[in-house]
Amino acid sequence: MISRIKSLLFILIAIIVIGTVGFWAIEDWSILDSLYMTIITLTTIGFREVEPLDAYGKIFTILLVIFGIASVGYALRTIGQLILDGQLRKLIGSRKMEKQIKKLKDHYIVCGFGRVGGAVCGELIRNNIPFVVIERSPKAVELLEKNSFIFVKGDCANDENLKAAGIDRAKGLINTVADEADAVYITLSARTINPNLFIMARADSQSVHNKLLRAGATRVISPHIAAGVRMAQATLKPAVVDFMSLAANGASEGIKIEELVIKDNSKLAGTTLKDSGIRSELGITVIGIQKKGHDIYYSPPPDLYIDEGDTLIIVGASSQMDKLETLCSA
Repeated sequence: MISRIKSLLFILIAIIVIGTVGFWAIEDWSILDSLYMTIITLTTIGFREVEPLDAYGKIFTILLVIFGIASVGYALRTIGQLILDGQLRKLIGSRKMEKQIKKLKDHYIVCGFGRVGGAVCGELIRNNIPFVVIERSPKAVELLEKNSFIFVKGDCANDENLKAAGIDRAKGLINTVADEADAVYITLSARTINPNLFIMARADSQSVHNKLLRAGATRVISPHIAAGVRMAQATLKPAVVDFMSLAANGASEGIKIEELVIKDNSKLAGTTLKDSGIRSELGITVIGIQKKGHDIYYSPPPDLYIDEGDTLIIVGASSQMDKLETLCSA
């Protein structure tokens, strides 16, 4: 559609230039007078001529009227059709979306907007996390437009679409594509473009699981296995599952489970859990600490030192989480 609009603009400009040059050459008028005469002729305003026309000037004007007005009419009709079809609105919306994506940083890219991708997007929205969806299905794209999501229309396996979604500035990519070949290729491409990207991938079998890890996925989850395990746990330990679910969602009496990373120059770095004041001052319990390159320390001892890059797994009042996040970052 963009090329079509460019072609129409080229035709209109070409006719105006031809008309201006024609009057200038035939009637020996100034460029301004020639342009003025061309415009009033094409728009059929009906003002009088700048100067009386000779025979050649009249013939040229007749030709300009025949071909020029026909071209202008065609251009206006085409533009009107684009407006009625909504294509112009979509083009403007697409340009606006491109600007929004360029402003994003540390966002997430969701590849695919099926049932799994839709659930992922819902969770990101609930947590106020910025994200961009890449989807090629017309029905899914229509749904994305309806819900005012930021998205890139196209194949997730296309590197250009990944770049258009801002993968070089993204914090993570969630690959929900079910097709094995596409899933592996997307993961491999994403890892190549952004080596530091956190990549969560979907696998429907153990063989795909291993391939995705080799392709560069940080984590791999099987929706079917995860759903089965969750159902079993909810049956055997319903109270525990309910609490964990509510706490993870921040809906259990203001209690929330969260993870926070100790940033460079954080005031907490170099202190022990006991001296950090996390428990005594904020009332937040550290249930686990993951050191870089190590497993998680569950129920860490009070004399364990907190270092830069550590990930704290915490549970406590939602109202205190922001304060602790500030301490982790400052």
